Amino acid sequence: MARSGCVETSEPRAGYRPCVGIFLLDQADRVFVGRRADLRQEAWQLPQGGIDPGETPDQAGLREMFEEIGTNKARLLKKSRVWRSYDLPADLAARMWKGRYKGQTQLWIAYRFEGSEADIDLAGTHPEFAAHRWVDPEQLVALTVPFKRGVYGAVLDEFRELWAD
Repeated sequence: MARSGCVETSEPRAGYRPCVGIFLLDQADRVFVGRRADLRQEAWQLPQGGIDPGETPDQAGLREMFEEIGTNKARLLKKSRVWRSYDLPADLAARMWKGRYKGQTQLWIAYRFEGSEADIDLAGTHPEFAAHRWVDPEQLVALTVPFKRGVYGAVLDEFRELWAD
């Protein structure tokens, strides 16, 4: 079901940066969130990143997970059935990616984390997160910036079977 601020399509949406989103659940059914390193305000988000030319979403998911959190010790649970897109605020869209994209179009992949806290290393070459925590998935939407809330809500709806009793 589409939500406000979220457009669902069967293919990546033209004019939007193709990305993967990573929904990483731990053994206690909590989801990984990272606090953005490049923002002063407290902005938490799920790991995500662009799909490189010639790369599949599956390959991009594992690569981005390793780049952003320092590990890809995870098992695939489910891939989203649709691409979900959101618009960036106009001022941010003009600065990001040299204005080439209006926002992002994302294929979401759910994984079960099979490592330990010691495997997580946020200090990569280009750190995206200053901190991380594991939260109840139902808290996710409230923790993120408003322009991502529609997508995050739709991802929760689709993946809820992975943690709900």
